Amino acid sequence: MNFVKEAYKIKAETIINNFKKRKIEGYYCETKNEALDKVLDLLEDGSSISWGGSITLDQIGIKDKLKQMNYTLIDRSTAKNKEEAFEIMRKGMLSDYFLTSSNAITMEGELINIDGNGNRVSSIIFGPKNVIVIAGMNKVISNLDLAIEKIRNDACPPNAIRLNLNTPCRKTGKCNDCYTDDCICSQIVITRTSRVPNRIKVILVGEELGF
Repeated sequence: MNFVKEAYKIKAETIINNFKKRKIEGYYCETKNEALDKVLDLLEDGSSISWGGSITLDQIGIKDKLKQMNYTLIDRSTAKNKEEAFEIMRKGMLSDYFLTSSNAITMEGELINIDGNGNRVSSIIFGPKNVIVIAGMNKVISNLDLAIEKIRNDACPPNAIRLNLNTPCRKTGKCNDCYTDDCICSQIVITRTSRVPNRIKVILVGEELGF
C-alpha cells in the first residue's frame, strides 16, 4: 500500500465533505491524467473558456488539450503587448468556464489565493459562470494562518522568478511584506463559501502539483 496516497484520499474525503456545506462541489482524482479527464468531463462542448496563470494547469496538460477541441479559448498568451493582455483578461471574466488552481486549501474547505494583478481571484469571486479549480494535495494546509504564511514564503518567491518580477522575495527567498510595483501579494482572498451553489468545482489530485 502507498501510505501517502491513502492519506491523500482520506484527507480529500474530509475536505470534500466540508466543501458541501460551503456549496462547493468537490472531486478527488488519484493522478493528474484522471484530473485532466475530469476537467474535460465537466466542460460543455462549444463553451468559452479562460484561465489564470497556473503551473498546475500546465502540468496536467489541459491548455494544449483544449486547443485541439471545440471550445472558444480566451487566452492572454496570444496578446502582442501588455495592454492587449489586460483586455483579454477582462474578456475572460465573461467566459462560461474559468480554470485555475488554488494557492492553498484548508482541511475545512476554504480556498486561499494570493494574486498580483487580481484577474485570477476576481474570476474566482465573480464573472465566469463556472470555476474549476485543480489542486494537488500538496496545497492542503491545516488552517488559514498557516496557509497564508506558506503561500507567501513557499509559493510567491518561485512565482516571482517564473514571472520575472522585481520583488524582494525573488532575491531573499522569503516574503518581505513589500509594496513594490511588482508586488505579487496585492490581493489576499479567502473563499469560504460559493454564493451560487456549485458554481465553484474543486478537483483535488493525489499528486504534488504546482507550488
